[in-house]
Amino acid sequence: MYLSLSDWRSKKASNTSGAAQVAFKASPTVIALGIVSMLTDISSESVAAILPMYITGALGLSMIAYGFFEGLNQSASALVRIAAGYAADQTSRPKPVAVAGYGLSMVARIGLLFATGFAGIAAVIGVDRVGKGIRTAPRDAMIQQASQPEHLARSFGLHRLLDTIGATVGPMLAFVVLLLVPDGYRAVFVLSLAVAILGVAVLVLVVPNRKLGAKPVPAAQAQADPVEAPVRNIRALKIRPMLRMLSRGRMGRMLCAAGLLGLLTVGDGFVYLALMSHGTMDYFWFPLLFVGSNLVFLLLAIPLGKLADRTSRAAVFVLGHLALALAYLCASGGGSLIFIVSALAALGLFYAATDGVLAALAGQLSPEGSVSTGIGAAQTVVAVARLLSATGFGVLWVMFGAELALLGVAGLLLLVVPLAWYLLLGKASQPVEENI
Repeated sequence: MYLSLSDWRSKKASNTSGAAQVAFKASPTVIALGIVSMLTDISSESVAAILPMYITGALGLSMIAYGFFEGLNQSASALVRIAAGYAADQTSRPKPVAVAGYGLSMVARIGLLFATGFAGIAAVIGVDRVGKGIRTAPRDAMIQQASQPEHLARSFGLHRLLDTIGATVGPMLAFVVLLLVPDGYRAVFVLSLAVAILGVAVLVLVVPNRKLGAKPVPAAQAQADPVEAPVRNIRALKIRPMLRMLSRGRMGRMLCAAGLLGLLTVGDGFVYLALMSHGTMDYFWFPLLFVGSNLVFLLLAIPLGKLADRTSRAAVFVLGHLALALAYLCASGGGSLIFIVSALAALGLFYAATDGVLAALAGQLSPEGSVSTGIGAAQTVVAVARLLSATGFGVLWVMFGAELALLGVAGLLLLVVPLAWYLLLGKASQPVEENI
């Protein structure tokens, strides 16, 4: 039986070396959720791999329009992430909330078969991303609930590894479909819908519907101890106190750092389009660029999760953005094989160091009983920041070209990384005995 989050915190306070003595054991729930995410990512990434070409080529829309879509893809989920996490905490049943989110994204796949203009594509992307926003925090809360606290980032790394297998297979399937059916975008959309249905079925039939582990606080205790009660039980919180809680202390600094870094995280599609813009590679190969970065993620997700657990999750998260800056520099440098391979490797390294690690860090810093809310808050901040980043970068691309735009963003990112480090790991950012 796994330790609860509160038990782990008390154990860690008394014996900081105890975490290293517990052997890692993969939870069946984590594996099942990984399979759900794998199937969902086969569905979503098969579409994502052709969407830049579909928007700018088949539909003939501008790069600014693509920037808006990329930003919408990153941020539409922000509207519901905290609410979905809060709902999961309130009910202590995250699975029904996650099912609703996965189901909504499945319905969006149907819309792809009929949407042909700017408004239609925007609506489909919006619905799909709202579904992602609903499902992500409850799903990550289920992962946290089922995982050994000593190996939390590693469990998230295992989930992200399975997730990334799907993100790798999806573009490969899209590539094969377009190889067999020229301009077969609708065929890719149909395949995406079929796999999405299978993913929802696995979630409903295989993943257990367990309660979150937080214990309710008696009303008398909540009245007698108004400061500590909200920390122990999210049910004691109203919306405004909850937001104040998330904006203060280490959690507030983490959200601030993640938001600043998110403002300089442009969408993957821009990096791939920049590589293609040098004219050394035919657009026919575009979906395979997604495969390259996802393979690197696949190789590094668990090792970097393990490293984060043993050292500092905050340090791994912040330093991972140096790899993102390297990806921008390589994408702007040219279309030769060495630049393409380096950009894809750096992008995969960035996601391996930040994706699951951010969720683990947010869960660690969240007060007892509010894990879903804390994870949802972190994801919301990053999503909103990336909306602004992608939309603004589309304008910069049109004004200055891909190379100068990427160089500028890379330079700013290198300046922000030390600030994020100070916010998360400065001397005043956390107690000495707790290594985040």
